[in-house]
Amino acid sequence: MTYPDNDPRYSGPRREPVVPGMPGEEEVVHERVEDTNASRHRAINVICSIITFLCGLFAVVLVVKIILTLANANPSNGFASFVNDFSSAVSLGFDGLFSPGSEKMAVVLNYGMAALVWLLIGAGLTYLIRRLATPGPRREVRYRRSVD
Repeated sequence: MTYPDNDPRYSGPRREPVVPGMPGEEEVVHERVEDTNASRHRAINVICSIITFLCGLFAVVLVVKIILTLANANPSNGFASFVNDFSSAVSLGFDGLFSPGSEKMAVVLNYGMAALVWLLIGAGLTYLIRRLATPGPRREVRYRRSVD
């Protein structure tokens, strides 16, 4: 005996099998509730994930620049030059903001500040997107019930 629950193409309500002759056993029906805002929530989550990833990536590159500078990395190395070019592109203009006596301290302050700002930008953007794009708490819940 096969049940429609075992067939992945079956999209109707799911039913628990009933053993014939058992008194007091009722058939249990599982209903699927369709959320009309599900695709909207998925799109918002994807957009916020992309923003968080990019801002986090920029902050990580800036921190790697700080670590390479503190460790006296060879600037002619391919990886070090890539990190240097990329970090100067995403430094948001902070690369000359502080000018203490030590060059290493200047890199720590300038690029550290830029990394913090990137993290704040990512958090602020995702907060605003989630706050403005998701429906409010006073929305009417509608669903379609179909039992075969």
